[in-house]
Amino acid sequence: MPPTERPPSGSSRPAAGSGHDDVELAEFGYRPELRRSLGTFHTFAAGISYISILTGTFQLFYFGYGSGGPAYWWSWPMVFVGQFAVALCFAELAARYPVAGSVYNWSKKIGNPHLGWLAGWMMLVASIVSIAAVALAYQLTLPQISSFFQFVGDGTGTYDVATNAVVLATVLILFTTLVNAFGVRLMATINAAGVFIELIATIVLIILFAVHITRGPQVVLETEGTGSGYPAGYLGAFLVASLASAYVMYGFDTAASLGEESLDPSRNAPRAIVRAIVASFVLGGLVLLLALMSVSSLKGDKLSTGGLQYVVLNVLGPTAGKAMLWCVLIAVTVCALAVHTAAIRLAFAMARDNNLPGSSLLARVSPRFRTPVLPAVLIGVLALAILVVNIRQPQIFTVVTSIGIVMIYLAYLGVTAPMLVTRLRGRWQPAGDGKFSLGRWGLPVNVVAVVWGLAMTVNLIWPRAAVYNAAAPFHWYLRWGAVLFVTVIAGGGYAYYWFVQRHRTGVLAAHRLESPAARTGEQVDG
Repeated sequence: MPPTERPPSGSSRPAAGSGHDDVELAEFGYRPELRRSLGTFHTFAAGISYISILTGTFQLFYFGYGSGGPAYWWSWPMVFVGQFAVALCFAELAARYPVAGSVYNWSKKIGNPHLGWLAGWMMLVASIVSIAAVALAYQLTLPQISSFFQFVGDGTGTYDVATNAVVLATVLILFTTLVNAFGVRLMATINAAGVFIELIATIVLIILFAVHITRGPQVVLETEGTGSGYPAGYLGAFLVASLASAYVMYGFDTAASLGEESLDPSRNAPRAIVRAIVASFVLGGLVLLLALMSVSSLKGDKLSTGGLQYVVLNVLGPTAGKAMLWCVLIAVTVCALAVHTAAIRLAFAMARDNNLPGSSLLARVSPRFRTPVLPAVLIGVLALAILVVNIRQPQIFTVVTSIGIVMIYLAYLGVTAPMLVTRLRGRWQPAGDGKFSLGRWGLPVNVVAVVWGLAMTVNLIWPRAAVYNAAAPFHWYLRWGAVLFVTVIAGGGYAYYWFVQRHRTGVLAAHRLESPAARTGEQVDG
C-alpha cells in the first residue's frame, strides 16, 4: 500500500518511558537494532572528526591563500557565522529526532518523503565523494614527510601527484572500510583516540606558531594583488578563496546520525553539534592566523603550492615539523573514518525505508557486530571508483572536493528550508523536557541558515575556471563539471525515485516496530 498520511510535524510524541533512548525511534516506526554504546565524548568526536580542523585547513590552505592572499582568512569567520546558523537548526532537530541518517530523516519528517529522499540521495552521493576527497589529503602530507611516499614518479611529472594521490587514498579507504565493517565500537575507539591526538596537536601547533611570530595580525588585510584578474576586483578573488573555508566547516550532523548508537542522544547530540563547530572555528581560525603571522616570508609561491605543510616545516624545522605532519596524517585518517561512518548510517536509514535499490540487503544488520556491513563495503568501493575516474586529473583536489561540497550544501538546504516553512506556518514544536531549543531565536536563525545556504551554493557551483579548470587541459566540461555532475545526480536520481522507487517505499517489515506507537507518525509498507 502507499505511504500513509503523516500528522503535522509538531504532533504529540508516542508514549514511552521518560528519558528512554529509543522513544524517538518509535515515532518513525523503527525498532532498535544498532548497538547503543557511544558516550558523550564519542558523539562529540564523531562531529569534530568529520569537520577535522587539521585535515581541512592543511588540505585547502594552499587554495585559499593562492586565490585570495592573507586576507582570505576573513572567509573563516564568515563561513562560521553561516554554518553556525545551520548547526543550531540541526541541534534543535537532533534534540527532537536523534536518528540514523539525520539529514534524510529530518527532511522527510518536517518536509515530505519526496524531499527527504532527494536530500538523503544528495547527501549520500556527496558523502561518498567526500570520502575520496578527504583521502586525497594523504598526498598533501605524506610526500612532505618523506619522498619515499611518492611512489609514482618524482612528483614533477604532469600526472605524478594526481596518480600518487589515488594510490595513497586507496590505502586509506580500504582501512576505513575494514574498520567500519567491524562495528561502531571499534570505529568509535579509533576515532576518539584520533580526535584526542588531533586536539592536543592543534593546541601545541597554535602555541608553537605563537612563539615564532614575525609579523602582526594586520597581515590579514593584505591581498597580495590577487584581485587584479577579476572584474569585481578583490571581491571576486575573495569569493573564490572563501571556498577553502566552506570546504571545511560541515559534517557536524554526524553526531546526530549516530543517534541510534549513542546514549541519551537527544541531549548529547545537540551539545556535540554545537561544541564541534565552535571548537573547530576557534582552533582552526587560530591555526590559520598564526600560520600567516609566523611564516618566514609571504613572497613567492611556496604558500600557494606547499600550503600549511610548508609553513609547519618552515616555522618548526624538519624534526618538529614532520612530527606535526604525522599528527595531521592521524587527523586525515579519522576524518575519512568519520565521513565513511556517516555515509553508512545514511545508506542504512534510506534502505530501512526501502528507498534504495537492494534495500533489504543494505539495511541488514550484522548479528555479530550490530552494524550494517554491506553499505560499509559498497560505499568504500564507490569511493575508490571516484578516485579511479580522476586518476589523471591534475586538478583532482579542487574538482572532487568542490563537487562533494556543493551537494552537501544542497542537502542541508533540504532540511533548513522545510524547517523554515514549518516555523512560518506555526507548526514547529521543539523537544521538551529542557532539551535544546532555540526558542524565540529560532525563526531569525533559520532565515540566516537558508539565505546562507542558497548564497554559498551559488558561489560553490559557479563555473569559474579558477575553481574547476585553472590549468590545462581547458575543456568546457571541466569548467562546468560541478553543474553537470550535480544536475545528472539530482535529476537522474530523482527520476529513478519518482518512476520506480517511490512505489515501493515504506519501512521494511524486518525493521518495523510493531506497536501502536509505530503507527502514529510514519509510513508502512504493504
